[in-house]
Amino acid sequence: MARYIGPKTKIARKFGQPIYGDDKNFEKRKFPPGQHGPNRRRGAKKSEYAIQLAEKQKAKYTYGILERQFSNMYDKAVSAKGVTGEVLLQLCESRLDNIVYRLGFATTRAAARQLVTHRHITVNGEILNIPSYIAKAGDVIAVREKSKSLDIINDALAGRGNYDWLQYNDEKKSGTFISAPERIQIPEDIKEQLIVELYSK
Repeated sequence: MARYIGPKTKIARKFGQPIYGDDKNFEKRKFPPGQHGPNRRRGAKKSEYAIQLAEKQKAKYTYGILERQFSNMYDKAVSAKGVTGEVLLQLCESRLDNIVYRLGFATTRAAARQLVTHRHITVNGEILNIPSYIAKAGDVIAVREKSKSLDIINDALAGRGNYDWLQYNDEKKSGTFISAPERIQIPEDIKEQLIVELYSK
């Protein structure tokens, strides 16, 4: 399965945000990457297209989705009811790897993706190793019984957050997907309208 495996701090510096989570190297060098570092002036003024493209790339890197998948998700968002940009982000948040990350089973989306592909996660009691699976309301996402003692999962759970659209059960190490989150419930700093404008051209 294709995925981005390049330098993550460089991508975070490109967008000026720690899109992959806490990053000590990013905190030290928050300026864009390049030979001349913070003094580089080339490209200071971006075109409208460049701004829209950068926002799309930021969303793709944030959720770990490649171009074809992202384009397909946009097509689904266009045909669905509701505001296209918000629906697109809801689809991203409803992916299995993202839910595993939100439930706190992993500290990053990349780690969550690995848990899914390595068959540590179940959906409604059945092992599912497809990170791009779009959860439906009522789906129960849990750690497989044999994997509940894994240190990497238990260490991640120590720092888990709470989300209104996910109901977590600590005893069973499972979470119920209540519904797709509203835009206000999605913490990611993504200007989805710019992505819609880019695809609409």
